[in-house]
This record gives sequence, C-alpha cells and structure tokens, in this order.
Amino acid sequence: MSKANTPQRGGKWPLMTAWLAIILLIVAGILMAVAGPAYKAEWIELGTSFTWLRQGAQLAIAAAVSGIITLVLAGVLRRWRPALVGALVSLAVVAMIAMPMQMKQRAQSVPPIHDITTDMQNPPAFNRLAAAREKAPNAVDYPGAETARQQQLAYPHLKPITLGMPLASAMAIAKANIQARGWEIAGTTDSTIEATATTRWFGFKDDVVIRMTETDQGVQVDMRSASRLGKSDLGTNAERIQDFLEELAKQ
Repeated sequence: MSKANTPQRGGKWPLMTAWLAIILLIVAGILMAVAGPAYKAEWIELGTSFTWLRQGAQLAIAAAVSGIITLVLAGVLRRWRPALVGALVSLAVVAMIAMPMQMKQRAQSVPPIHDITTDMQNPPAFNRLAAAREKAPNAVDYPGAETARQQQLAYPHLKPITLGMPLASAMAIAKANIQARGWEIAGTTDSTIEATATTRWFGFKDDVVIRMTETDQGVQVDMRSASRLGKSDLGTNAERIQDFLEELAKQ
C-alpha cells in the first residue's frame, strides 16, 4: 500500500476538533469585535453589546478547550498540522480575552465612582454641558461627600496645578491640548473650558470642565471629568485628569 493511501492515525478526529476550534474562535472574535462599534453606531442597546461580549468570551473559552484537546490528541497521534492549529488557537484565545480580563481586574481595583475632580470642596461646574448631562443617566452635579471620600482614598495624588504664566496663555495652551486629544469643545469663557471626550470602542461620552483661577503664585488649574453613563468609570476619569494636567505642566 502506498504512503498516500495509508490511513492517518486517529482518522478525522484531529481535523474535526481543529476545525471546531477555528470556527468557535472566529465566531467569538466577531462577537467581541463588533459589540462596541455596533453600540456606538446605535444599532444595538448597551445591554445587548455586553451580552455579545460575554457570549464571545464564553465561545473563546470553548475554542481554547477545543484547541487544547486538538493539541493533545494530535500530538499523541503525531499529527503535527492539527497540533499546530490547536496550539495557535489556544494562544489566540489568550490574546483575545486578555483585555476583558484586564478590565475586570481594573474594575475590582478601583472604587465604583464616575465623577472625579481636583477640587472636591468646590468642583468645577458643568454649564454648557448641563443640558446634555441632564439627558444622561448620571447627574449633572457632583455626587457629594461619599464620592469625595472614595476618590481621596483611591486617587490621593490628584491635585490642581499652578502655571506661572498669564491666564490667557494658560487657556490657549489648554485649548490646544484638548483639540490635540480629539475632545469636542462645548464652550469656553475667559477662565473655563468645557469639552466631551468620546471613547473609541464603545463611544462612551465623558464630560470635562477645566477651571483656571488667578492667584499670587500663578494660574491655578482645576479639572473635573465625569462619565455620562455607568456607575464605575474603571479609573478612566482620574487617569484622564492626571495625564492632561501633567502634560499641561510640562508645557
């Protein structure tokens, strides 16, 4: 009997489990990839997008299990191509669910708050953005003492900065930084800037207000960043304020 006609070890089973792993991986990838953009385009509700993410993660785990079974089965049978497929699928699943797992761990490590400011006693107020925030689930006004307490414990480093330059110059630099980051400016006064930052994947909108006050030492810059939707911001608003003020101080 020629080598070409010799039955392969294990028959079709290694190929079947390999194809199953590939199909599960593709479906999982599609669900997880389109969940955010579909919500951002207003094709589906937020709950549906989260359901797609969860289902995608579950299918990805099933793909990983199928991949491992393929790797073990094909390895024992010395079917190296299916074994390679199983290994690659398993590695792809690890990469695919890494970000959702990081988000879950981050959610567990930060307080469930969504309104962050450098001045918890007299937070910068939303004026131009008040109407937009009134239509959203989260409040226009700063939540109060309990949010301030949790923020102080989680982000004690968030403080206002002082710039040694004229107020007009500080405002111009801050406005340029906002535009460079792609935030949409809602309005300005002589000493305040209000803008909206939109996340790339889901299109969540976080509102920002920057308030500048002239002091004997220079221009004091306070900042507030608040999500329109969601109880927890996963630390995004604190990170946004810290990054913005650090860049502003360097300039």
